Amino acid sequence: MIVLSVVIHEYSHAFVANELGDPTAKNAGRLTLNPIAHIDPIGTVLIPLFLMLTSGAFFGWAKPVPFNPNNVRDPKGELKIAFGGPAANLALAGMVSLGFLVMRLIYPAISGNEILISLTVTVIYVNIFLALFNLIPIPPLDGSKILAYFLPYHAREALYSIGFIGIIGALFLAMAILPPIAEVIFNILTGFGYVFG
Repeated sequence: MIVLSVVIHEYSHAFVANELGDPTAKNAGRLTLNPIAHIDPIGTVLIPLFLMLTSGAFFGWAKPVPFNPNNVRDPKGELKIAFGGPAANLALAGMVSLGFLVMRLIYPAISGNEILISLTVTVIYVNIFLALFNLIPIPPLDGSKILAYFLPYHAREALYSIGFIGIIGALFLAMAILPPIAEVIFNILTGFGYVFG
């Protein structure tokens, strides 16, 4: 589920970039839903598996999608490309929630399938958390690119100079503040439990 969510995230970056006139990701073979093109062995497989087995938490990443801002026609292109991944994860969470609700209305007995409910809840929550995590405005996360769009040049340089220490800070920040926010969004998307009720 994590691999699927991360692949959709990265594919969406590539899709938006290509739609805005930059074929860099497409030419690099990244405009695809094939997981092999996006998987980072450590970030997409080992780290998520380790965390799930040891703490029940989940966190992961894929290879960043390359893009050339010089090819982008839209003045807000970088902003749209950065937001494409998180937006796709939130959309996927919403579609899975809606899809399960429709299935439950058509086939009420599905409400008793605990495995399917658990799987559906996990898919929704993973995608919400992935979207929120990537929106943290710390490099190299998407949120830093969104924030950079609104900053003057020198402030952007300072933001991007944070380096690897930023991802450590983002992890601590994610664990501290994202779970309750993710819970609120989860409740909204599922009608405060109505989808599974």
